[in-house]
Amino acid sequence: MVVPSHGSSGLSSIWIPRSFLLLLLGSSLVTPSVYQPVLDSLYASLRQSSLFTASTFETWWTVIIYAIIEVTCTYRFARNPQLRLANHTNHRTASPKPIPKMRRPKHRMVEGLTYISPLLLLDLTLIKKYAGVPVQDMVSSGNYHLSSVTKTIHGTFLAPTLHNFTLSSPLQTRRALPTAPPTSRELALQLVTSLFIYDTLFFVFHLSLHHPKFASIHSQHHNHREINPQITNQLDIFERLGLVLLANFSLNIIGSHVLTRTIFVLIFVWLLVDIHSGMDLKWSYDKILPQGWASGSRRHSMHHRVGNRYYAPFFNWWDDMYEWVCKRRFEKDMSNISEST
Repeated sequence: MVVPSHGSSGLSSIWIPRSFLLLLLGSSLVTPSVYQPVLDSLYASLRQSSLFTASTFETWWTVIIYAIIEVTCTYRFARNPQLRLANHTNHRTASPKPIPKMRRPKHRMVEGLTYISPLLLLDLTLIKKYAGVPVQDMVSSGNYHLSSVTKTIHGTFLAPTLHNFTLSSPLQTRRALPTAPPTSRELALQLVTSLFIYDTLFFVFHLSLHHPKFASIHSQHHNHREINPQITNQLDIFERLGLVLLANFSLNIIGSHVLTRTIFVLIFVWLLVDIHSGMDLKWSYDKILPQGWASGSRRHSMHHRVGNRYYAPFFNWWDDMYEWVCKRRFEKDMSNISEST
């Protein structure tokens, strides 16, 4: 199997998405007034939608986005053996490795229900709390009277509040939203910051899952012959909830706007499927970003092969620092051994 060559044409073509990203990010930060009319119109339309104001919107939105991205990547994985990283290490043989056993969408209902059920339970029982929403509106959405504001209801997401269950309002079915949209500057800064926070938190969480005490939880994710897009959601329920809760915390801790959260899902799911794709794609995010910043599918594929390196999901900084610390500790231990002998 011949490894695809990323020659001068490949390097030049990557500047198309890279330039677009730089232009979009730069203009969003420097000239937010350019985007404000679009954001105003978009958010006004979303606030009028009963789907967007439903308490379960983010859960269903995530499922739909994941289904689209993962199925698309799975199709490419199955139809393009030259893109598969496993075949790049199989260069001594004339034919590509056989495609690993993969599940068809109709056979993945149990996986979907396992993912959705606990999240829907939280959606339908807890009051949704977002930055920029008056406490009075949160109270009203949770079927409480305004007098409860100073008694039991807190505006911070760190204090979860159950819905006031009554016969007339048995479940938390809607969420209170901010009245105004964010600026493009707020949107960009919140997206970048939340991704960095998540990368840090998941690095620690992931590293702990490789400890022998928790290895059984994480082993399901590493139980495969060849990494492929479907491995993205091959998770123990504890690990899956941890991933979702860490993403929520990363958004909430900086007071992200609801619209930021909606866009975050698109980027977040794409990045997760990308690193598990098992493919060397020309426009993967690790190629779009400056060299050495992002882990990408190659590095995460190596993590799935060896299991003791590269724990951060999206970026390289924590992994590089961790390996530097481990190397220094090893050198110190070897030095102590030499001195003792």
